[in-house]
Amino acid sequence: MINRKNLSLGAAAFLLVSGAGISAAPAAFAGTPGGTYANDRNSDFDGDGYADVLTGAPGGTVGGKKGAGYVTVQYCSASGIGTTNTRPRVRTAVFSQSTAGVAGTAEPGDAFGAAVATGDVNGDGYDDAIIGSPGEDLAGVVDAGRASVLYGSASGLRGTGSVSLQAVRPKRESGYGGAVAAAHFTAATPGDGIAVSDDDGVDLYSDEGPMVRVTRLETVDDPGDRSVVPFNLTTGNFDGDAYADLVVSGFSLVDDEGVRGRSVVFEGGRHALSYARDLTGGPAAAAGDINGDGYDELVTGEEGSAESGGLVSIRYGGEEGLTDLADELTQDSPGIPGTAEEGDGWGTDLSVADTNRDGRADIAIGAPGEDIGTVRDAGAVWVIRGQQRGWTSDGVRSFNQNTANVPGSAEADDAFGAQVRLVDTDRDGRAELLAAAPGENTGDGVAIAFPAATTGIAANGSWLYGGGSLGASGTDARFGAAIDE
Repeated sequence: MINRKNLSLGAAAFLLVSGAGISAAPAAFAGTPGGTYANDRNSDFDGDGYADVLTGAPGGTVGGKKGAGYVTVQYCSASGIGTTNTRPRVRTAVFSQSTAGVAGTAEPGDAFGAAVATGDVNGDGYDDAIIGSPGEDLAGVVDAGRASVLYGSASGLRGTGSVSLQAVRPKRESGYGGAVAAAHFTAATPGDGIAVSDDDGVDLYSDEGPMVRVTRLETVDDPGDRSVVPFNLTTGNFDGDAYADLVVSGFSLVDDEGVRGRSVVFEGGRHALSYARDLTGGPAAAAGDINGDGYDELVTGEEGSAESGGLVSIRYGGEEGLTDLADELTQDSPGIPGTAEEGDGWGTDLSVADTNRDGRADIAIGAPGEDIGTVRDAGAVWVIRGQQRGWTSDGVRSFNQNTANVPGSAEADDAFGAQVRLVDTDRDGRAELLAAAPGENTGDGVAIAFPAATTGIAANGSWLYGGGSLGASGTDARFGAAIDE
């Protein structure tokens, strides 16, 4: 799911780890800090025990600079998620490159907030935010890109002391920071490692007092291998060991088939991440324990499949890691509402978490290109249940902005479902659904919050908010173009 940007395909092959190994350190953590499984990835910036929500608005205007971009934070509580002017009211914050202490200067087209991720990278018990700005110009290099790390504290995220990450040799239009992730990949430090992508590969960082660039996951120019251009980064624990695994998902140029989605899996280990395998599926990806066996599954989405209108694949984890065979779902699969049509984009974004407290994660699937009646690209979202044998069509639900009790109305190019996030903000064991429509109001963007009832996600009680509800400029902000997974 996480952290998307537009990419052009270059000559590449599968991704390998290069560089020196990482020295040993204390045993792995589970929870805060050091998330390994998908369900213990952390987003608690103020350490109060409730997950907070980080949302990107890369088109946002900052200080009169259009497209400079910003992120918003909603500090959640026992009452769940809210805004500054809706109930439940919650504490909120807005960060940009005009915030004191944040590296850089807000400039047109920086797209700060195009990618977001969280994790406790310095191991202090407060989660931190990693924010990509792939449109950043560096020393005259157009769209070289950068990523910023904002640290958490008892009062939440702060700009002071933030760290800037950029390529060793910035390149034109390489989009550094187009995707970001954090998890406990190795035993190098008590905290989480950071992964930052550009068009050619992924850099790994470790906060060891100073921030240290650990290694580079390079693309290899080998005609015998598949080419993969990074588009999305996600993490999970597919083999049940003490370390998170990293999945780099993107596009591959396949002979006689054109551009297709492909993913590369790197296994976490005591000393380093190591290449495990490459798989069909992507560029969207998410992870979670769908069948409740203690191993994360990998879910990938290939929204560009013309013949299917979008393809979602599930590979199951186990002691040996991910299985070879995948369950493949489309809108034409038995029990899935709707009809597969070219351009639906079913699987453009994904999220995996337990919505009904049965111990098995469910799958949220976004299709921002779905037409609602005659309304073009209005968008829709599905929630599919997990069960012991994997996914099930029993109880599957779909929502769009013409669904009863869902606020707003289906309008052309709203792109509802371009981002989806399942998150338990009130710590009741049931994840709620956030579904963004970054095209709403000709590009202002909104998110719709759906509550989690005892039977799962419900439309009744859903409500809508945008950047303006959180104290930021909402005009043309593309609010919700990125929501932390």
